[in-house]
Amino acid sequence: MFKILTDSACDLDKEYVVKHDVDVIPLYITTDGQNYLRDGEELYSRDLYKRMVEENIFPKSSLPSVQDYVDHMMPYVEKGLPVICITISTSLSGSYNSAQTARDLVLEEHPDAVITVMNSTTNTVTQGLFVNEAVRMKEAGLTYEKTVENLEKLKESTRIFFTIGSLDYLIKNGRIGKLALLISSRIKIKPTIIMKDNEIGLGGVSRTRAKSLTSVIEAARKYFNEPEHNVKDYNFIIGWGYDLEEAAQFKKEIGDALGVTFCEDIGSQIGAVTVCHTGPYALGLGCIRKYETV
Repeated sequence: MFKILTDSACDLDKEYVVKHDVDVIPLYITTDGQNYLRDGEELYSRDLYKRMVEENIFPKSSLPSVQDYVDHMMPYVEKGLPVICITISTSLSGSYNSAQTARDLVLEEHPDAVITVMNSTTNTVTQGLFVNEAVRMKEAGLTYEKTVENLEKLKESTRIFFTIGSLDYLIKNGRIGKLALLISSRIKIKPTIIMKDNEIGLGGVSRTRAKSLTSVIEAARKYFNEPEHNVKDYNFIIGWGYDLEEAAQFKKEIGDALGVTFCEDIGSQIGAVTVCHTGPYALGLGCIRKYETV
């Protein structure tokens, strides 16, 4: 047996984490630059979305502290349980670094402890899919070592194909990386964004929301038209923001286009950490290989 930890950027439903015994370490969110609230404990996504839409606020996120991670790791280490701690992509947050430093501190006190800190290379609902693969392996009886080995192999398969309602949040608060040139020159467009291999990249640009959603579908279709990417080998999830009705229609369209169904029980609303950077109207598809195929 082993324990799975992750940070709150995973956007897993509370029912899921309780059912599958996943320990979630909250990141922090501030709406005023002074008071930082624990994501999912002191501040909830639905309330943040409402304020962003109605008050046009620009919240910011902050990583868990080293002590936060120590406090979550230590009880399991003291019980003799190996720990797998899965974090948001290192390109988006310093959460991994906090967890790694915490691991080192715990090992000073418990040198025989077994702790793996893992950069998921992704975030939001696709990070949730990554954690879900760890859960599936644990519940299927795979060893700690085999689970860690498979998770390392799964990293390269994670993808997020999505669009956003406005570039304003990326400009003010995002870690934009390769999108910088686009943002500096073409503010009025709707980008198709692809996250893979720990990086965010541009998949295309559109003038309207409808065309940007079509572009997301086409980007995913193109990826899965490649012979090495069989949809049957993957688990899928829709990540949506404020507009559930739009998300339901998009889910039907992309499901029909790819011929796939979606994970329904882990959560699919994009949470507070990611919405700080994308704004309230992010919508897209996340996917990861099933561990049985690696």
